[in-house]
Amino acid sequence: GERPYECDQCKKRFLTSSHLLAHQRTHTDERPFHCLDCGKGFRYNCNLVNHQRIHAGEKPYECAQCGKSFRQSSSLNAHHRTHTGEKPYECGECGKSFRQNSILIAHQRSHTGERPYQCGECRKSFSQRSQLIIHQRNH
Repeated sequence: GERPYECDQCKKRFLTSSHLLAHQRTHTDERPFHCLDCGKGFRYNCNLVNHQRIHAGEKPYECAQCGKSFRQSSSLNAHHRTHTGEKPYECGECGKSFRQNSILIAHQRSHTGERPYQCGECRKSFSQRSQLIIHQRNH
């Protein structure tokens, strides 16, 4: 389908303006959704909801094979692949396969050089959010 909304920073295109606005938070590190228990901020409300399960001790998604429980259904789905060995996400550039799409996306940045996570203080950019977090601890 047509994706008329384009990010001026990375040229990624979106179906709706709200999806573009949500995406732009990856560049600004804006986190408007805050946990009332610990103050941690999130880009998306759904991530706040998942985070709040930590404080509640909730892990509603259980693996039928081994009994391990997870806070998110997507984590359970990814866990299932440890039992099956399935790696359905393949890099079109080098052919390497991954269990999770998020790991494929992070890997693809090694080919593209994309660094979407920028420090609000010094403007340095990183390919992975975890790298930005480590960097920000040094400010």
